[in-house]
Amino acid sequence: MVLIVVKLSKERLLTSCSILPSDEMDGPILNTVGPLPPRSRAQSVCHFPESDPVGSWIVDGLEWNAPKPMHKSLLNASLRWTIICDAVAVAKILNATLVIPHLEVNPVWKDSSSFGDIFNVDHFINTLKGEVSIVRTPPKEFAWSTREFYGTGIRATRIKTAPVHASANWYIENVSPILQSYGIAAIAPFSHRLAFDDLPVDIQRLRCKVNFEALIFVPYIISLGRTLEKRLRSPVQGHSTEFAQQVIEENTDQDGKYAVLHLRFDKGIATLKHLKLTYIFQDMAAHSACDFGGGRAEKLALAKYRQVIWQGRVLNSQLSDEELRNTGRCPLTPEEIGLILVALGFDSTTRFYLASHKVYGGEARISSLRKLFPLMEDKRSLASADELANVEGKASVLAALDYHISMHSDVFISASPGNMHNALLAHRAYRNFKTIRPNMTLLGHIFANKSMEWSEFQQAVQAGHKGRYGQIRLRKPKQSIYTYPAPDCMCQG
Repeated sequence: MVLIVVKLSKERLLTSCSILPSDEMDGPILNTVGPLPPRSRAQSVCHFPESDPVGSWIVDGLEWNAPKPMHKSLLNASLRWTIICDAVAVAKILNATLVIPHLEVNPVWKDSSSFGDIFNVDHFINTLKGEVSIVRTPPKEFAWSTREFYGTGIRATRIKTAPVHASANWYIENVSPILQSYGIAAIAPFSHRLAFDDLPVDIQRLRCKVNFEALIFVPYIISLGRTLEKRLRSPVQGHSTEFAQQVIEENTDQDGKYAVLHLRFDKGIATLKHLKLTYIFQDMAAHSACDFGGGRAEKLALAKYRQVIWQGRVLNSQLSDEELRNTGRCPLTPEEIGLILVALGFDSTTRFYLASHKVYGGEARISSLRKLFPLMEDKRSLASADELANVEGKASVLAALDYHISMHSDVFISASPGNMHNALLAHRAYRNFKTIRPNMTLLGHIFANKSMEWSEFQQAVQAGHKGRYGQIRLRKPKQSIYTYPAPDCMCQG
């Protein structure tokens, strides 16, 4: 990730952001130009809007009305959406103008989708109008300021020592002098370079506003998402056991109910040029370092992938598979998540939507899930070929579609914590929606017990998940505001 700040004059600063694939430079590019006129700040107000209740938690400020259901793309399970939020926050800290982010082609997913293909640019600009000035393109004279420029040689204007989770003062103390001396500065890497703690209240709330209000999908994604959601709710009036009904509550203004299952078994293709090999890999499997039953060949391939992509910096690889599973660090397999859902009371009449890219292991790997839940659908089974024509082959747009449908479901569950799980956990908590948080440590111990009877298994799963349906949890120090939005994004009414 690269952060570039440019001094155009004594009066203006301009910040541009390019979201790039991870490698040596790893990330966005922000160009910044001279302080904007000082903005007035209003005291935040907590209120409980009668027209759109979201429980007892909500935050409100100057022209910041009650939150409405908003949407953002997980951009193929990367962290690029959090970088956009942080880029806006840094622009505010520097009192700068932000240039609309530019998304480069992801080397894994081969997706060339632009920011405007996914997010509603006009809404993004207008929503943040009172906070940060935003323009669509940088001045022509700074067109040379790119990631490639900073990645092809030693540059006096590049700052390579930006600390992880840097404070606001760090940007003021370290970026401003470079700007004054050279007129331009680059911070690389930039990902995870803004702290979660000890920031001004208005900066934290701005991150929330970007995350939950400014980033919404383009009309086509929203329209298609609503169409598929309607199809999920209309055809089948399913029922589940009493325990599951405690999770999926009656919704009087909608015909049917559906749950979303997010499988973290996505398959991608990447070419590792310096090894002259092409791996078909599962990113989640490689990073988890767990054994998924693929034998010695799979273990060696994933180990090599970890070494090349992360240079061995995967702490889980130092532990045995047994240690990983006993501590809840292994993602649930399709077979395991199926048993958990049945234990929680979901049955063959439950309407499920499968949110996933191409499943690692193919259709055979989820055959047991389909037998347990024959009403399970995905975007390709719900949408026509014509409807998918505009999004096929665009992994980021497809992820956005999954996100929209997941956000509006009656309940959401992920096979393991991860970027999409964390983002939806926060967004659904913000909207007071149900999200099942798997108790990974408990489940690791349960699945390690091969002699457990079904009744004992079911009782243990149900007991271990009471109180894990999306109840608001206050963020602790060092925890991400993008996973735990309270109290920074909400206040108690």
